[in-house]
Amino acid sequence: MTDNSSLTLLSWQQQLQAAAQPEKVAILSSFFKCGKGEYGEGDLFLGITVPVNRAISRLYYLLPLDQIAAMLHSPYHEFRLGALLALVRRYERCKADRAQIVDFYLQNTRYINNWDLVDLSCPKIIGEYVLTQPDAAMLMRLSRSKDMWEQRIAIVSTLTLIRANRFDTTIAIAESYLSHSHDLIHKATGWMLREMGKRSEQHLTAFLQSHAEQMPRTALRYAIERLSPDQRTHWLSIKKR
Repeated sequence: MTDNSSLTLLSWQQQLQAAAQPEKVAILSSFFKCGKGEYGEGDLFLGITVPVNRAISRLYYLLPLDQIAAMLHSPYHEFRLGALLALVRRYERCKADRAQIVDFYLQNTRYINNWDLVDLSCPKIIGEYVLTQPDAAMLMRLSRSKDMWEQRIAIVSTLTLIRANRFDTTIAIAESYLSHSHDLIHKATGWMLREMGKRSEQHLTAFLQSHAEQMPRTALRYAIERLSPDQRTHWLSIKKR
């Protein structure tokens, strides 16, 4: 059994640093586009795998939020990810804290600044919260942000709604992103449309009938990935017109 008195910010950082694999740093830096002018420019890595990070960080979910914030504000990518994984655990376990966790998350989106940080956290925090609300105004507001990571949070959070067979918000945000310029938004949008298609091919087909011709090619390819070869050929031929 874990001795909670030993779970401190310092011990969290030390455990993660002990799990670092320096030989992975160059690979991760390249994978997450940390070069000059790339979307992850300047990010620093320790070389910690996600399963190891999750196993360690989930132990620290009850630390005060200011200590979780210290991790989230770190220049090290894996420290920020650890903070978010701890927050996911806290959201799952501490029902009374959920509104506070959501507020904390939204106040710190500037540090949720790569696609894995977004994708591994927002459906289980923002998506789960919105699922309990009468509408998805929070996601629509995020989708209109000038910050690309908040835009990605908006669309990826709809994964939780999709799994509850609620598709309207995914469709509305996807429509607003049809002219978006960034490949990471195209990929996320196509991914969510594909997930919607798993639940309802009828909804996906209706979206494609209205928008396939104007969709970014990457978004379209992601969206139709699970359709039959003939269907994929059909939708791609429309895009070529």
